[in-house]
Amino acid sequence: MAAAKKAVLGPLVGAVDQGTSSTRFLVFNSKTAELLSHHQVEIKQEFPREGWVEQDPKEILQSVYECIEKTCEKLGQLNIDISNIKAIGVSNQRETTVVWDKLTGEPLYNAVVWLDLRTQSTVENLSKRIPGNNNFVKSKTGLPLSTYFSAVKLRWLLDNVRQVQEAVEENRALFGTIDSWLIWSLTGGIHGGVHCTDVTNASRTMLFNIHSLEWDKELCEFFGIPMEILPNVRSSSEIYGLMKAGALEGVPISGCLGDQSAALVGQMCFQDGQAKNTYGTGCFLLCNTGHKCVFSEHGLLTTVAYKLGRDKPVYYALEGSVAIAGAVIRWLRDNLGIIKSSEEIEKLAKEVGTSYGCYFVPAFSGLYAPYWEPSARGIICGLTQFTNKCHIAFAALEAVCFQTREILDAMNRDCGIPLSHLQVDGGMTSNKILMQLQADILYIPVVKPSMPETTALGAAMAAGAAEGVGVWSLEPEDLSAVTVERFEPQINAEESEIRYSTWKKAVMKSMGWVTTQSPESGDPSIFCSLPLGFFIVSSMVMLIGARYISGIP
Repeated sequence: MAAAKKAVLGPLVGAVDQGTSSTRFLVFNSKTAELLSHHQVEIKQEFPREGWVEQDPKEILQSVYECIEKTCEKLGQLNIDISNIKAIGVSNQRETTVVWDKLTGEPLYNAVVWLDLRTQSTVENLSKRIPGNNNFVKSKTGLPLSTYFSAVKLRWLLDNVRQVQEAVEENRALFGTIDSWLIWSLTGGIHGGVHCTDVTNASRTMLFNIHSLEWDKELCEFFGIPMEILPNVRSSSEIYGLMKAGALEGVPISGCLGDQSAALVGQMCFQDGQAKNTYGTGCFLLCNTGHKCVFSEHGLLTTVAYKLGRDKPVYYALEGSVAIAGAVIRWLRDNLGIIKSSEEIEKLAKEVGTSYGCYFVPAFSGLYAPYWEPSARGIICGLTQFTNKCHIAFAALEAVCFQTREILDAMNRDCGIPLSHLQVDGGMTSNKILMQLQADILYIPVVKPSMPETTALGAAMAAGAAEGVGVWSLEPEDLSAVTVERFEPQINAEESEIRYSTWKKAVMKSMGWVTTQSPESGDPSIFCSLPLGFFIVSSMVMLIGARYISGIP
C-alpha cells in the first residue's frame, strides 16, 4: 500500500516555551498563525529549604528534547512533513540563573529560580551601598534591588558554591538565564555551542544597561560579577545557531524572548500604549511604551519589550510583576491536597460562587509589584466555621484578580490613560470563573484570544521573521486577525470597590512577618515560617470542621 501523502501547509515554525511549571514545544503555520501540534511536560520544582526554589537544568534540557521529539511524532501522525519547520524560537522563564562548565557541559549547581528568596540579606547589604540620591542600579536597569533578579542569585552562587568558584577561577564557568543554557546546549554545547542571550532576558539580570543595550561595567563591579562569564547579547530575532541533534537537526534557532516579552509580541501589542496580562506561575502585566524608557512612580518595572532584528529599534515596556498566580493553584493541589488537578479549582469555586468573606494573600515569596515588600508572607483570613475548601478555592482565584487590579491601577497612574479593556493570555485563562471574576474586579472588559498560546506564538513570530529565515511577516497588514472571547463586568462598581478595599486590608496584614535576617545561613527557623504555617493549620482545621458540619466526605 502506498504511503499517505504528506500534507503541504507552507513554512512552519516551532517554539520552545520553557516555563516555571512546564516545558512545551509548539508548531505553528507561519501564514495563518494556526497551532498545528504541541507536547507538554511538567517540570519539578525543588524546595531544599524554606524560601529556596530550585530546578534541575538537565531535567529542563531533557524536557525540551522530549517535547520536540513527541511533537514531531504527532505531526507525522497528522501527515505533516517536519522538513517544513524552517525555524525555532525560544521563550523562557526569566531571571532563573544557571552556571555551567563549558568544558564538560555539566551544570555546577541547580538553577536558582526567579521566585527564590535566599538572597534577601545580600539585597539588604547591597542596598546600603547605593546612595540615596543616586540609585544608579534602578536608573541603568529599570529594576529595584530585589531577590527577583539574576545578579543577586549569581552573587550567591559565587559566594556559596565551591564548584562555581573554582570554575570561575579556572575560566571554565558560563552564566546564563534559561534561554542561554538551552541555546548553548541545543547548538552543540561543548562542541561549539553558542553562548548568547537576547536583550529582553539580559534586561532582567540587573547587570544590563537598558539605554546602551550592553552589559554595564559599573553594575558588574557593584555586584562583583566577572564579565567574562556573561553571554553575548543579541537581538530577539536573528539566527543564533543551528540545532545539532534530534529530529530537527540543522534547523536554525532564530528567535529568543523572555516569556512575558514573547506574550506581548504574540498578543501583537506593537503600538505604544497596548498592554497584555499573562496568567502563568506568576502574573505579568506589560504595557508597550515605544522607543522611550518610562520610569514608574508607582512600583512598576521598566524593561526591554523586544528588539526584532539586529538593525531594528528597541521597544520598552512598563511591567507589573506578581509572583504567585497559577502557583497558588499548584500549592492547593500539592501542599494542601484539596484538589487533585489544577482544573478542579473551577469546579470547587463554581459550587459556592463566593469566598464568603475569606481572603487569601498568597505572598509565598513576599510581595512583588507594586509593594516590593520581602517581609510579607501568605495569609488566609476571614475564616469562620462555615468556611470550606470551596470558599478557599474561590478566594485563591480572587487573589489572582485582586493582584492584577493592583498592578493595573499602578499602570493607569503611570500612563495617565486608563486601559479600556485588558488583553489576557496564559494557561489560567481557560478558567471561565477566573476570567469573569477578573472583569468584575477590574470593572472593565477582559478580552481573551481563542488561541491562548500567545507566549509560544510570540517566540515563533520572532524566529520566523528573522533575517535569513523570512517566513513570517510582521507587517500590520500581514498579521492574522485574531478571534476573541470577551468577558464583561457583571456586578456593580460599588460592590467591586468594597471587595477590593477588603483585599487591601488583608494585604496590609500579610506584611512584616519576616523581621529577622534572611535564610542564607541555612537555618530554616529564622525564616519565620510560623505565620504561614499557623494559617495553613488554621485553614485545615476549619476545612475539617466545615466538611464535618456540611457532610462533605
